[in-house]
Amino acid sequence: MSRIGNLPITIPSGVTISISGHELTVKGAKGELKFTHHPDIGVSVEGDKVIFARQNDEKTNRCLHGTMRSIVDNMITGVTKGFEERLEVRGVGYRFNISGKKLNLALGFSHPIDFPIPDGITISTDEENKNLMIIQGVDKQLVGETAALIRSFRKPEPYKGKGIRYVNERVIIKQGKKAAK
Repeated sequence: MSRIGNLPITIPSGVTISISGHELTVKGAKGELKFTHHPDIGVSVEGDKVIFARQNDEKTNRCLHGTMRSIVDNMITGVTKGFEERLEVRGVGYRFNISGKKLNLALGFSHPIDFPIPDGITISTDEENKNLMIIQGVDKQLVGETAALIRSFRKPEPYKGKGIRYVNERVIIKQGKKAAK
């Protein structure tokens, strides 16, 4: 028995869920998301609840039962509240600039990096901290993937901590070379 998969999802007001075949569509105030669910997992909308049921107890179906429920729950959260990731750029001369649908990054390389911002993602700067990048969107996977891709351009290095890091990320700083005695 999947503890997560058996829990019904309560649909908040302002959100509509429609199922046609194996495609599930969630519409809300912030946008619309579509998801094609596995044919062995049954999805039904009963009143203001979404219920998931698996056809049999095969291992793959047991795994997918809770996963699909979590994906649909994240879709509902995305179209009502949205998701965000915060990245901090640290280092002398390290900066970023947002121009239209491109993110320009100067990260100490001999060339600037131009990153095209994906559809459904907005990137902004914090008013107080100009080194803080806020990535927002309705799709949790796309927001996390975009943040991880931007971070991968210059991960925090272990000696001075320069690079791009998540706001609450803890980077362990190593001690440099010691002088000979």
